[in-house]
Amino acid sequence: MYARTKHRTVHFDKPFWISGLSEMVTAGDYVVDEDEELIEGLSWSAYRRVATFITLPATSANKHRMRLMPIDPEELEGLIALDRRNAEAPSQL
Repeated sequence: MYARTKHRTVHFDKPFWISGLSEMVTAGDYVVDEDEELIEGLSWSAYRRVATFITLPATSANKHRMRLMPIDPEELEGLIALDRRNAEAPSQL
């Protein structure tokens, strides 16, 4: 079976929470890896996503270890959308 990994970088303007993680994740750029496998038996090439991971940097909270953490793709897209809405909202002084 043929597999591939797609890489992208996502940016967060505000800190955010990931379910299953005990600490807040700081704002910044994060690498997201999406593993896909070839769907066999079709007359064209098509892939299905089988796993999504976000790379979290080393911090004092995680004992200075970089982590590759699995994340639900829908949760990730929701976090990105929420961050965009918060960035576009006028700040209240």
